[in-house]
Amino acid sequence: MDKIFTALGLMSGTSMDGVDASIIKSDGHSKFDNVLDEYWEFDVTLHKKLIDLRNEIVTKDKLVKFSNELKILERELTIFHGKIVNEIISNYTEKIDLIGFHGQTIFHDPSNRISKQLGDGGLLSQLTKKKVVYDFRKNDLQNGGQGAPLTPIFHNLLANNIFNDFKDSFSNILNIGGISNITKTVMSKDESKNNIKAFDIGPGNCLIDEWMRKNSNKKFDKNGLTGESGINNQLLFNQAIENFKFSSYENSLDIKDFDISFARGLSLEDGCATITNFTAYLIAEGIKFLHKKQDYFSNKYLICGGGRKNNFLIKTIKQYLNNFESISIENIDNFNQNGDFIESQAFGYLAIRSYLGLPITFPDTTRCVKPLIGGITVKNF
Repeated sequence: MDKIFTALGLMSGTSMDGVDASIIKSDGHSKFDNVLDEYWEFDVTLHKKLIDLRNEIVTKDKLVKFSNELKILERELTIFHGKIVNEIISNYTEKIDLIGFHGQTIFHDPSNRISKQLGDGGLLSQLTKKKVVYDFRKNDLQNGGQGAPLTPIFHNLLANNIFNDFKDSFSNILNIGGISNITKTVMSKDESKNNIKAFDIGPGNCLIDEWMRKNSNKKFDKNGLTGESGINNQLLFNQAIENFKFSSYENSLDIKDFDISFARGLSLEDGCATITNFTAYLIAEGIKFLHKKQDYFSNKYLICGGGRKNNFLIKTIKQYLNNFESISIENIDNFNQNGDFIESQAFGYLAIRSYLGLPITFPDTTRCVKPLIGGITVKNF
C-alpha cells in the first residue's frame, strides 16, 4: 500500500488579494482526502505593493531593473505565508509532511522560458520547520513547456473521484481564475492511460478585477452585480474582439496578454458590463473551438475558481453558447467540492507528486517534450 502524505497547499492567485490554504491527504496517485480549507487576506499595504510591482514588470528586462524591490517583497510575502503555516500547524493535531508553495506570479513569459513567482522556499522551510516544495514551473519551461496550466493532473483526480461518487459521465473542468483554462480529464485511475488535455482559453477574472480596482474602491465585482447593472458598449466590444486574436490555443496566457484600455471613458457599470462581455465571449469561443474537436472534449463542464461566483459572467458565457445547446455548465460545488480552494488543494497534491518523483506536467497539458517532474524540495531546518 502506498504511503499517504499530508500536505499543505498554498496558492495566491492573480487577484493578489490573499492566500488560499488547504490541507490534503494523498498517495500522489488516486487517493485524495480534503481536510481543511482556509483563506487569509493580505493587508492593504501588501496587496498594493504586489499590484504595483506586477504592473511595473511588463518585460523580462524589468525583472533586472526591479530586482532589489523583488527581493524585498519576496521576503515580506514569504514571511506572510510563514505566519499562515505556523498558525495552521498550531491548530492542526496531525503531522504535516510537506508544504506546496506556489508563491505569487509577477511575470509569465513562456516564449522566453520565464515565469517569476515571488516566494522563497528556503526561507519558508526555515520559518515553518517543514519540507517545502516550490518553483513548480521551471523544469517545464526549460523542457519546451508553457509552464501552465499546472492543475490538470489534479483536475483529473477530482473528476475521477466525483465520477465514482455520482456515477455521472462528464469529463471537463473549466477553471475561471485570473485566466480561464479547461481540462479534459480521463475516467481512469490507471495513470498509464493518462490522456489529459488542457488549454488556456482566455481571461478569467483578471480584467474585471482590474477595472473594479481602478474605477472603484472594490477589488472585484461581487456576484457580477456591477456588470449586470451596466450596458455593454457594442461598438467598443466589437473593436476589442476585432483587435484581439488568439495565435493558438496551444500557448499559455498571462494577464498581461490582455488590457482594459478599450473601455476607457465608460462609466463604472458600463465598463464592467463591456469587459465582462469581452471575457465571456472569449471563454465561450474557447469552449466552442475545443468542443469541435470531438476526440478532445465532451459536452459537460464543471466550473471552479472565483469566476464561478460572478453570476453575470456565467450567464453571459451561456448566452454566447446558445448555438451549442448540448453544452452544459455546472458548478463544481454541486458535487461536494469547494470551488474556491481547488488550486490550493492542487498544490498540496503537486507537492506530494513532486516529492515522490512523479510527473506533474505533460505534453498535452503544457506542451512540454515529455511527462515531467516539477518543483524543488528544500529542507532548511
